[in-house]
Amino acid sequence: MSGIVIFGAGGRAGRAITAEARNRGHQVTAVVRDPARYPELATDGVRVVPGDVTDVRAIAAIGEGHDAAVHAVTPMSGPAQGFDELDPEFFVKAADALVGGLSEAGVPRLVVIGLFSTLRVPGGGLVMDDPAAYPPEFRRFAEELRPFAAAHAAGLDRLREGGSAVDWLMLTPPAGLEAAGDRTGGYRIGGETAPSWEFRLSYADLAVATLDEIETPRHHRTRISVFGGA
Repeated sequence: MSGIVIFGAGGRAGRAITAEARNRGHQVTAVVRDPARYPELATDGVRVVPGDVTDVRAIAAIGEGHDAAVHAVTPMSGPAQGFDELDPEFFVKAADALVGGLSEAGVPRLVVIGLFSTLRVPGGGLVMDDPAAYPPEFRRFAEELRPFAAAHAAGLDRLREGGSAVDWLMLTPPAGLEAAGDRTGGYRIGGETAPSWEFRLSYADLAVATLDEIETPRHHRTRISVFGGA
């Protein structure tokens, strides 16, 4: 049993990862901006604390004594909410704060949840630059999504630039990420190229992949894709 700190524990990915971690017997510190909004997170083995993933001092304090961290924070929920308030530097600030804070706290492993739009198309470009690479139902949002995708990509670039002691990994799910999907316990790992949009993955199986990489790290200081079946 180990201690895992999950930033963004109130979101869909964060909740699934928290549940998977507890099912495996890990102690979890669930970090959210306002714990009063998430009373249901405070179950046996889960400590809920306020925190900001861009605050290096808070990360250092919260991270102390943990064996791994997960970054599942997103400042926006999607085109329906709009991206007018998006800070284009959000994921860069988060990368800097996490690397600095976790290094100071002695947390050796960080798993970051990535974004499909930052993967590459077969020709080598990025999905976010090619509307045809999106699933048909998302193509009308491609231009609106681009600033959010660019912010994500900048955060990945910052992680790649760093030379810290934190062993980070970005896990990037497919466009077909299913909130109501079952936990099958299975998934496939790919590289930088986006899988076909027909491929799906449940949040529960994204959590399985995340915990597998925490318990038995196989990929180091890189970004990979993770997906299930079509």
